[in-house]
Amino acid sequence: MADEKEGYVAERVLSRPSRRSLRLIGAAVLLATGMLGGLSAPCAAQEGPKPDPAGVATGDKSAAVDAAGNPFVVPEPTDKTTPDYANKKKDFDDYQAQAAKEPLAVKLADTVGHVRIATNFSWTLLTGYLVLFMQAGFALLTCGLVRKKNAAHLMMLNFAAYVFAFLAYYACGYALQFGAVAVNAAPANLGGTPTLNKFLIGSGLWGFLGGKGFFLVGPGYDAGSLCLTLFEVVFMETAGYIIVGAICERITFWAFLVCELFVGGILYPIFGCWVWGGGWLSQLGSSMNLAHGYVDFAGSSVVHAIGGFCAMALAIVLGPRIGKYGPDGKPRPFPAHNIAFVVAGTFILLFGWMGFNPGSTLGASDLRISVIAVNTNLAAVAGSAMAMILWYMMFGKPDITMACNGMLAGLVAITAPCAFVSPTSAVIIGVLAGTVVCLGVLFNERVLKVDDPCGAISVHGFCGWLGAVCVGIFADGTYGAGWNGVGAATYLGNAGQGVTGLLHGDTRQFLCQLLGATLCAIWAFGATYAVFTVVNKIKSMRVAPEVELEGLDVPEFGLPGYPEDVPVAVQS
Repeated sequence: MADEKEGYVAERVLSRPSRRSLRLIGAAVLLATGMLGGLSAPCAAQEGPKPDPAGVATGDKSAAVDAAGNPFVVPEPTDKTTPDYANKKKDFDDYQAQAAKEPLAVKLADTVGHVRIATNFSWTLLTGYLVLFMQAGFALLTCGLVRKKNAAHLMMLNFAAYVFAFLAYYACGYALQFGAVAVNAAPANLGGTPTLNKFLIGSGLWGFLGGKGFFLVGPGYDAGSLCLTLFEVVFMETAGYIIVGAICERITFWAFLVCELFVGGILYPIFGCWVWGGGWLSQLGSSMNLAHGYVDFAGSSVVHAIGGFCAMALAIVLGPRIGKYGPDGKPRPFPAHNIAFVVAGTFILLFGWMGFNPGSTLGASDLRISVIAVNTNLAAVAGSAMAMILWYMMFGKPDITMACNGMLAGLVAITAPCAFVSPTSAVIIGVLAGTVVCLGVLFNERVLKVDDPCGAISVHGFCGWLGAVCVGIFADGTYGAGWNGVGAATYLGNAGQGVTGLLHGDTRQFLCQLLGATLCAIWAFGATYAVFTVVNKIKSMRVAPEVELEGLDVPEFGLPGYPEDVPVAVQS
């Protein structure tokens, strides 16, 4: 009889799933198991949430939602001063009674919630692997753009960037960035990270630095947290790769390693905390009434502008390569040595960007991924087309290296607004980026006299700033309701209104984006310049002139990139 009764209950739940009954079921078990952690309610109150490294408790009925994203579990009301407290308390009491009658339905809700989180884990990890593969693209692109005598040097820098920046991020970068993410920005698609709940500096809406998860022990040793770690470390690594293109062909290996440790352990995590770790910039909507706070969906500023303006500061500290500027002050071209590498690397990066942007939903259950993927590709091709056309208009011939940089510029610029804009807006953003990258390369080389061998400053710095500002211009309000805790029910007088830009009626979002993007540039450039001006005074970061003229492959690493080109003494 008991089995028949439970079968009847399951059939009833599956055939008539009312939202109210499912919420009644969920909330009672939520009280019994504890939020996300699988603890009893009294234990949770006494000890707080615990890490779940096995992943068996991450994701339960609290993670189950309907097609509109509404949760089936409503927490017990605690504020008795609210006008509807009595109704909420009655509903919560009903939950407990309903759960006692339908235990099989509770188990079903647990399973649904766990499967949802598991699906999102798989999506996030797979897209993280795509972003990791971008390292191969950066290696080929930068290697192809420089002179042949420095090919092995470029490959070694790209390889070492991953190794040492990862170690810095493992030791302290992740904790500084996400050590307080549960306070304001818990990644619900991954089941939340309830143990990462402390700011090292600041608190509440004014947090400046995370304070938990150092060396990925304790609160960091958690299934949800480590899924986030894998995805976020490859984003940090992207910022680390960016600087390679601007400082190559003249930096010593030891100085480069110090740069990577600085990016992975300090520079990137601090700004990342402000925007993605629940820090103060993301909370300006709640603290200063600045729309949804600072918004950067996948990292135009957090990743690319940080890397680009850091690269600019390093390039200035190092100075231009020998022979780059003639006695008349005019720049001399150093042609790329392998165009095939450049094009192949660009397409690998485009492929990896399909993880970079759509993956930033942190879940396949967020169906906006299709919009993001199309927007990303449209901006890429629009940026490349504009770069080709503009270069042809200025110099009479299109340039393949600028066409590739135009594609990357479009990708960088769409990275922040990709989830919030229409396909038409994505094309416009790509056209703007293609223009900015061409003019930016010429401006750096001819006016500022900054030697940037691969155009990294213009592609990632200038276009990263542009992308973040474009959120405040083109966001159409169709996505992002409740972003950074703002407007979960209504915004600008409309139910479900998401992040909205200047063209669609929200001036405050534009001002917030302009503020945040500019602050990003100042932080990345200023902090890097201050630190490495001192480092360079203590010990020169440049190789000796004779080493630079010979090429860095053999003097720095003992192995030429193209050994067949090395003269061999012929014995008589």
